[in-house]
Amino acid sequence: MKKITLLLVSLLMVVMAVAGCGTNAPAADKAADNKVLKVGATAVPHAEILEVVKPILEKEGIKLEIVEFSDYVQPNLAVSDKELDANFFQHTPYLEKFCAERNLKLVNVAGVHLEPMGIYSKNIKNIADTKDGAKVGIPNDPTNGGRALALLANAGLITLKDGVGIHATVPDITANPKNLKINELEAAQLPRSLDDLDLAVINTNYALEANLVPEKDALFIERNDSPYVNILVARAGDENRPEIQKLAAALKSEEVKKFINEKYKGAILPAF
Repeated sequence: MKKITLLLVSLLMVVMAVAGCGTNAPAADKAADNKVLKVGATAVPHAEILEVVKPILEKEGIKLEIVEFSDYVQPNLAVSDKELDANFFQHTPYLEKFCAERNLKLVNVAGVHLEPMGIYSKNIKNIADTKDGAKVGIPNDPTNGGRALALLANAGLITLKDGVGIHATVPDITANPKNLKINELEAAQLPRSLDDLDLAVINTNYALEANLVPEKDALFIERNDSPYVNILVARAGDENRPEIQKLAAALKSEEVKKFINEKYKGAILPAF
């Protein structure tokens, strides 16, 4: 009798274990399907655009975590160190130079939008009224610094050595008729430094954060043939990961295009 009882108890325990496995399996599968994607971005407009993408990715079973940065260095390092899956804050010339200098293997996954760089001032209303000896602030990183000098040249304030283009540095200035005093500052500091400068060449994301409206407040702005489309970036080899590809597709969706056009009203332009 005891043997029969023990046999029945054993059989019952096996049945319960099997039933338990059957109950937990779907939950485990569901948890596995909910993938987390960590993406670094500067606040405006990149993080704002990524917020639009969140619900699109949720439908694909992907949870998007946005990590905000206030500089142009840490987001690339964080992707390279696998602290982030991707970032969204930069253009191709900056990415290429950054990777070459630090021997990083990061790649352009998708072009999303263009942020035209502009020249701003609190006390000058027309670029032609720039006074002799004016203090001019430009970004101190090589790529955006060269871009800013090219913009100053296009505005007629300086002349650059032939052929340097967007790779220009301050020593490449060959003519400076207004004796401009060039101050190289962190890009994020330029809007806050406008009180101490006569002119500042500011990236659109930082201009927007400072409540500057590029199409209204900029004295001079990049033309729409600029090569500086902002891109989604990932580690080389990760660009074809399904989650990264879904993020790229969401960033180039009609929902994002509509948001960019309605939110930024021409200050930022979709690149797709």
